[in-house]
Amino acid sequence: MSDENDKNPENDPQLAAKIKDSARQIWLAGLGAYTKAEEDTGRFFERLVQEGEQLENKTRGAVEKQIRSVEDRVEGVRERATGTWDRLEHLFDERVSGALRRLGIHRREDIAALEHRIEALEAELSMLRGGNRSDEEE
Repeated sequence: MSDENDKNPENDPQLAAKIKDSARQIWLAGLGAYTKAEEDTGRFFERLVQEGEQLENKTRGAVEKQIRSVEDRVEGVRERATGTWDRLEHLFDERVSGALRRLGIHRREDIAALEHRIEALEAELSMLRGGNRSDEEE
């Protein structure tokens, strides 16, 4: 029976040492893998941050370019709209003025000019009358 116990793997010291050594190597490989993963995670995170910053810069440039493009278009539309409104207003003024003239209604400027002429004529008439009175008194 002693020979059978010697052949039993549980009693083999070399086999036990090999198993112990293999277990230690597996443990050390696991620790190495953990350390490597921890280091790689830090580098990986830093690389992700750098790529994110690069993408942000590219995106920011594209967005700013689009914003400028839209602002330029809006300004162009605003200028055209303002010009159109100015032309429409001028055309409306001309048509209303023409209609009022045809109806015999004068513009404010025409009336002001006539009032000025009347005032000048009244002043001249007053001067003439004043000159005639002094002649009559003598």
